[in-house]
Amino acid sequence: MEETLFLVLLSIVMLVGSYMAGSIPLVMTMSEAKLQLVSVFGAGLLVGTALSVIIPEGIRALLESVRAMPQKPSVGGTPDGTLTVAAEATEEVHSVIGLTLVIGFVVMLLIDQISSMHARDIEGGGGGRPKATATIGLVVHAAVDGVALGAAASTTHTSVELIVFVAIMLHKAPAAFGLVSFLMHEGLDRKRIKKHLAFFSLSAPFMALLTYFCIGQEGKETLSALNATGIAMLFSAGTFLYVATVHVLPELTARAGGAFKPKQLFALVAGTLLPLVLSSGHHH
Repeated sequence: MEETLFLVLLSIVMLVGSYMAGSIPLVMTMSEAKLQLVSVFGAGLLVGTALSVIIPEGIRALLESVRAMPQKPSVGGTPDGTLTVAAEATEEVHSVIGLTLVIGFVVMLLIDQISSMHARDIEGGGGGRPKATATIGLVVHAAVDGVALGAAASTTHTSVELIVFVAIMLHKAPAAFGLVSFLMHEGLDRKRIKKHLAFFSLSAPFMALLTYFCIGQEGKETLSALNATGIAMLFSAGTFLYVATVHVLPELTARAGGAFKPKQLFALVAGTLLPLVLSSGHHH
């Protein structure tokens, strides 16, 4: 019961925190030039969080699962045999990292192509597709984050759950900010932007609770042995990178006339580096 209440509390904090972070651009009065600057900064946040927060956290989770594995000497109980087993396990993790990132990217590509057939009807007009795709991509990413948190809660290791929660919040807040600033720059009305933001903010808490309550006892025991949280985070990083690099950045670059001005370029670099600075103080 305690772990259930703890997960519910984390989900509420995640929901409120994401919505508040995304609401910041809505309450700021900005000219067109400042809005463009904020949008570029938000795009930098999207890229920076994927590269410096989500991917490292996913890799860390997978490597820690390898270190926690019981070492079984392969040749007569010799130390060399133990090292061989550990090396083989580490090699498998390396292949899983690349595979999971690519799968996340490809899945988002397929979702993008399928959604493009309906996006114009959803948003109206030719400009609807980038707006819908950005939201759909980040909602899919947030949903996978929720699965990771729910899986972490199912392992009954509170420390792992907290690590996953902090890692998710470190990139959900800037992602919400980046999404709203991008939608504002695309000219979407505030009422519809709030709906996009609410959908994005709800997706991770909903999936966290759904994952937790749908996993039975046997599933929880399996998750304790297999680090599904690391795999889920790397998968979400692949979807995150797709949205940031295939849609948000190209759209902003095109609006800037093919090249960013010095101030915009500085904002992009600053946004990319900020998650790295924030995560540098995050110790486990």
